[in-house]
Amino acid sequence: MSPATMVSPTAANPYALSEDHLALREMVRAFAEREVRPLAAHIDETETYPRETFSKLAELGLMGLPWPEDLGGADADTLSYAIAVEELGRVCGSTGLSFAAHVSLGTGPIVAFGTDDQKRRYVPQLCDGTSVGSWALTEPQAGSDAARQLTTAVRDGDHYVLNGTKQFITNANWSEACIIMAMTDKSQGNHGVSSFIVPTDTPGFSVGKLEKKMGMRGSPTCEVILQECRIPASLLLDKEGTGFKQAMKTLDGGRISIGALALGIAQGAFEEALAYAKDRVAFGQNIGKHQLVSAMLADMSVQLEAARLLVYQAARLKDAGQPHTLAGAQAKLFASEAAMRITTDAVQVLGGYGYTRDFPVERMMRDAKLCEIGEGTSQIQRVVIARRLGV
Repeated sequence: MSPATMVSPTAANPYALSEDHLALREMVRAFAEREVRPLAAHIDETETYPRETFSKLAELGLMGLPWPEDLGGADADTLSYAIAVEELGRVCGSTGLSFAAHVSLGTGPIVAFGTDDQKRRYVPQLCDGTSVGSWALTEPQAGSDAARQLTTAVRDGDHYVLNGTKQFITNANWSEACIIMAMTDKSQGNHGVSSFIVPTDTPGFSVGKLEKKMGMRGSPTCEVILQECRIPASLLLDKEGTGFKQAMKTLDGGRISIGALALGIAQGAFEEALAYAKDRVAFGQNIGKHQLVSAMLADMSVQLEAARLLVYQAARLKDAGQPHTLAGAQAKLFASEAAMRITTDAVQVLGGYGYTRDFPVERMMRDAKLCEIGEGTSQIQRVVIARRLGV
C-alpha cells in the first residue's frame, strides 16, 4: 500500500480520506466484525491473549502496516495505521492495544533507529507475524519520570550485561525480542540511557508477574526481569546515551496510537448506546426521544468528532514530516478523556443492562481507563502541552 494522497473533504467523506484510507477502513472493519468481535468478551473474561488473531492480521499485511515494503511492511502512512487501531479498538480494546504496542513500540524503534543488520534481522519477522513486538521503558519507580531508570547495561568486551526490572510491559510474554531501556552511564542522567534489542530466550531474561487488570484483560501486561542478561554489543540501538531521545520520539508516535485506540473504544460504545436508545421503550416511547438521553447522545457525537479530527490531524502532521509532539499530546489527552466520558455515559444510557457483562459497554468503560494512563498519563500530557506552549 502506498502512502495515501490527500483529498478535499465532502459531506460523504468529511475527514478527507483517500480511496486507500477508505478501502483500508472497510477491510479492517470487516475483519474486526468477523474475527475480533466474537472473541472480545471471551478474552476479557478469561484474560486470554488471542495469538491466532494476530497471525490473521499478519496475513492481511497489518502487523507491519506503516513499515517499508523492503522490510516486509505495507508502506502505509500513519493515518492508515491510526485507522486500523481505531477499527480494532471499536470492537475490542485488548486487541487494539496489543496491536498498537506491537507496531508502534515493539517495531517502530528498530525501524527508526536500528542498523541495516538489525532491521533485516528483526523487522520482517515482526511484520509477518512470526514475532510479536514489545518495548520496556517503565519500571516500578520510573513511570512518567522515565529518566529515573535503575536497569543497567554494563559493557563487557563485545557484550553488554543487563540487570533490572521492568513493569507494565505489553506483549512481553509473547515476544521473541523485547526492546529494553537501560542506564549505561548513571552520571549522565537522561543522556546516560541506552536502548537494546534483547532476545527473550537469552539466559537471564524472564517474564515475572502477569498483571491482573481492571480492563484490557486480553492484552498481557507483564513484569520483565533481567538478571546478568548478557547480549551482543551489536544489539545496541543507535549509540550509547541516545535511549531517552529515542523513547521521547517513540512516545510522540505512540500517543497517536493511544488516541486512535481511545477513539475506537468510544465509537464502539457510542454505537451501542445509540442502538439501545432507539430500541428501548420507556414511558411510551424510545428512550432516545427523552431529552436527557438525547442530550447525552448529542454530546457523545460531538466529542467523537472532535477526537477524531485531533487524532487524524496528528497522524497527518507525522506523515508530512512536521513536528507532532504537541498535536499528539493534544489528541491523546482529548481522545482518552472523551472515551472515558463516552463509555461512562453509554453505561448510563443502558442503565442496569449497561452494568452487566451481557452488554459490551461495561467492558468498554473498563478498557477506556487505560487510555488515560498508558504512554503518558493525562497529567503528563498537560505538562507536555504546556511546555510546547512555552509556559
